[in-house]
Amino acid sequence: MPSRTPRHGDPPRRHDVVELRVHGVSGAQPAVVLDRTRVRQVAGDDSGGFHRPEGSDSTDADGVTLEAYRWGDLPAGTVARTVAMVFLTPFMLSNVAVWMRPAGRRSATGVTVRRCLGTARCRAPFDTMVGLDGRHVGQRLAVLALVPIAAVAFLRLLGTRRSRPVGNPLWAVEPLVVRLRAIHVAAALAVLDLLLLTARRAGGATFWTTLLLTLSAAVLLACVGLLAAPGLIDRAATARAATWTARATGVVAAGLSVATLVTVALDQEGWPSSTGLPGYDGVAGGALLGQMALLVALSGLVLWQHGRGGSRYVLPQGLAAAVVAAIAVGLAGALSAGLVYQTGDLLGGYRGDGGPPLPYRWTLLAFFLHVVAAVLLCGALTLRSRPRRCRAAAAIIARDFPAAPPEAAGRLRRAVRAITRARFTEWLGLLAAAYAALALIGLATSLLGLTGRGPDEPVWQLLGLPAGTLEMTLTGGTYLVAAVLLALLSGGVFAYRTAWFRRHVGILWDLGTFWPRAAHPFAPPSYADRAVPELADRITHLAERHDGVLLSGHSHGSALLALAVLRLPPQVRARVALLTYGSPVDRLYARLFPAYITEEVLRQVGDRVGWRWLNLWRDTDPVGGWIFFAHRPGDPPPDAGDPAGQVDRRLRDPRDLSSPVRGHHPGESDPEFRAAVHELVQRLRAANGV
Repeated sequence: MPSRTPRHGDPPRRHDVVELRVHGVSGAQPAVVLDRTRVRQVAGDDSGGFHRPEGSDSTDADGVTLEAYRWGDLPAGTVARTVAMVFLTPFMLSNVAVWMRPAGRRSATGVTVRRCLGTARCRAPFDTMVGLDGRHVGQRLAVLALVPIAAVAFLRLLGTRRSRPVGNPLWAVEPLVVRLRAIHVAAALAVLDLLLLTARRAGGATFWTTLLLTLSAAVLLACVGLLAAPGLIDRAATARAATWTARATGVVAAGLSVATLVTVALDQEGWPSSTGLPGYDGVAGGALLGQMALLVALSGLVLWQHGRGGSRYVLPQGLAAAVVAAIAVGLAGALSAGLVYQTGDLLGGYRGDGGPPLPYRWTLLAFFLHVVAAVLLCGALTLRSRPRRCRAAAAIIARDFPAAPPEAAGRLRRAVRAITRARFTEWLGLLAAAYAALALIGLATSLLGLTGRGPDEPVWQLLGLPAGTLEMTLTGGTYLVAAVLLALLSGGVFAYRTAWFRRHVGILWDLGTFWPRAAHPFAPPSYADRAVPELADRITHLAERHDGVLLSGHSHGSALLALAVLRLPPQVRARVALLTYGSPVDRLYARLFPAYITEEVLRQVGDRVGWRWLNLWRDTDPVGGWIFFAHRPGDPPPDAGDPAGQVDRRLRDPRDLSSPVRGHHPGESDPEFRAAVHELVQRLRAANGV
């Protein structure tokens, strides 16, 4: 395409090409990405900015101007990021699970009340801590109900934090999030009101308790209806009515909660004598049973559909939603149970045979059984698949180095081990199917919990263990959960900036906050809502002032660039080429998000850049892979008329018998990478007549 004729007032065009590099979730510094000692920021801010080398090092051997986009701090700040990561992880996972399947799914929030009912006074240090010595039961419950209310307010505050707004957001979902937030908070307050009023009515109904109970139930049903009705709160035609309805529901729920607390606090007569909150076990147990039943149904439906229709991928489409949802529910249950256990001990312990609420004891048991079974499954699958993975890896190395000398045997064995580990990704589908089937454990424990028996008794009868053994184990497990939470908090506050913490903990956060929170309002905000438009604007700016822009994206950075390409206007796309390496777009993302990342979408990306697209991949990479065709030795060649057949370039790893194994390493200074850059730059210049 010939160059556009400059208009009066246009900035002067520079006859060169800019290579814009975007890192992956590792959060590399600009100096590392650019492979230069000194860099300077030319656009953006401290959270996300564009950087260039200083001085004469600003170009490479081909005269290409180097620039890097660093987005690693966009998901959150240091301390705020860690606090949110600990408390919002279940919500983040449930939000991501929705994006992993075509249909939506909502989740509910539950709250608990510490039980101190039917006695003259609570045990120390409970009384001395909150000053409730001598107070009647209604006042105790009203004061203690402020704790779950504060917890909901805290989660709402964490989920409300937003990134710096942009003029053209990627996903305009904030109005929807506002509605969802109001509905979720209203549902949480309604559940709390129902628990308090049900306990109050156990000693005799009054007009006010009956009225408030009816209104609270109506609010809860309204919340469920708003969340369950397809398109009711996210359809543009009903946006104004949905916003008004959601806010009105939240205001009504808040008013009912105030009225409920006042009514319970002032009512001094007729409280029943009980070791627990009347009706609480039934409500909590029913909610847990409903969650487990939905997970089993979702897993069964996905597996059944996969068995009928088959799939292009090893991982059945939609199964990731069931797996991630199961992890979210299990993690939320473990955190809730640990909080209940630890709070009870802190406030003086549980009296007699009351103990923690039965649903939480069964939930904690289900969580640990799930974890143990998952570890065993992963270990068994690793051992079972290892011979096949080893044979495949050995065959690849044999084809790449058919005449290797005997002294290279040690280096080749290391390469075989690297490929063997990397190919475990192809077995994730079977592991996910087995993990999804473990939802039956949660369903079984939820059903047993409805019998009113504690988990210690059936386990003692089944295994012949001494009475109390399981309860001691569960209590010890809560201390382990608390220790993990403390370690995450400490690690984030004091060591977040270290490479280890970023690499092993921050990756989960970066991937989880990529998608918008259109399913759960307490999920952290999406950084892609700023990163992708910011990239598109910068590419447009560079294309107007240079002869071309080469986009180089490593790992998750390739996904950000693909989305940015889809937003570019036609006149800008004509000056753009794309280089991806270590890209998980097809190998992982197309399997995890089958409704949004498809072959059709990837071909649209290729069409937008005129198929000036190269993708580099290695067999030793456990994350990245090919986009369209693997091009392994012996593979049938693609259709000669298909431009997608020229995108992928397999890199032999190691490059030669004296080189190290690269794996998922970006390798911007590798000869193969520089050759790909040179080729794309020449194609850009030829397309623009330079």
